[in-house]
Amino acid sequence: MLFLRSLVFTTFMLMSVVIYAIGVLFSPLMPAAWREAIPPAWANLALGALRIICKLDYRVEGAGNIPDEAGVAFWKHQSMWETVAQIVVFPRQCWVLKKSLMSIPFVGWALRFYQPIAIDRSAGRRAVEQVIEQGHERLAAGRWVMIFPEGTRMPPGTTRRYGMSGILLAEKTGRPIVPVAHNAGDFWRRNGILKRPGMIVVRIGQPVYTNGRPLEVVAKEIQDWIETQMKDISPGYAGVILSKPSGNGRQPNST
Repeated sequence: MLFLRSLVFTTFMLMSVVIYAIGVLFSPLMPAAWREAIPPAWANLALGALRIICKLDYRVEGAGNIPDEAGVAFWKHQSMWETVAQIVVFPRQCWVLKKSLMSIPFVGWALRFYQPIAIDRSAGRRAVEQVIEQGHERLAAGRWVMIFPEGTRMPPGTTRRYGMSGILLAEKTGRPIVPVAHNAGDFWRRNGILKRPGMIVVRIGQPVYTNGRPLEVVAKEIQDWIETQMKDISPGYAGVILSKPSGNGRQPNST
C-alpha cells in the first residue's frame, strides 16, 4: 500500500507540474500577478495531494523569523520535498539551480519566466560570480534567493561543508541569510519513490548578517545552527560530514 500510494502521488505530481508549466508558457497573456501566483498554487496543490494520498504533512516553526526585506534563504537539502515546500514557505523568490534543468521540456521553459539563477557548477569561480551578480539583481527586485548550501541532496544524518556563494551574496548586498532546517529526508528519501506517512518539521532560524565578520565564521554559525536543529527534529541524526568541497570552498550552490 505504501508503494501504491507513493506511485499514485508521483504520477499526480508529474502530470500537475506539466499542466501548470503549460499555463506558465501562456503567462505573457496574463496580468503579472497571475503569473506570480502560479508556482505557489501548484506547490500548495502538490503538498495537499501529498497529505491526502501519502498521509505526509508538514508544519512550520519560526515563520515569524522571515524578515520583510528579501534576503538569502539557506535550506537543508535532503529530498525533492523542500524544492516544492520552499515555494509556499517563503515570499516571492527565485532559485539557484543547475543550468541543465532549464532544458527540460515545458518545466524548464516555464522556469525561465521566474528568472532563476541557472549555473554550470563546473564553471567554478565564474558560477560563483554569476550567483552574486544575478542574485544582486533578484534581491533588488524583491525576490528571495533560495539556496541549498550543501550543493546537492544529502542522505539523512549527513552534511557537507557549506558553499560560500550565498554568503558572498549576502555580504555584498547587506541582506540577511535565513537558515532553514527540516527532516523531510526521514520520510521522502533522495532518489526514492516511497513517501512515508508522518509530519515533516520545518524550522526557520533568525536572520544572520555578515556584519564584516570573516565569511567562514558566518558559514560555520549557520551550519552549526542547522545541524543542531537537525539533531533535535530528526531521530538518530548524526551530522556526519560526508564530503567536502575542493579548493577554497567557494563552490556554487544549486539543486
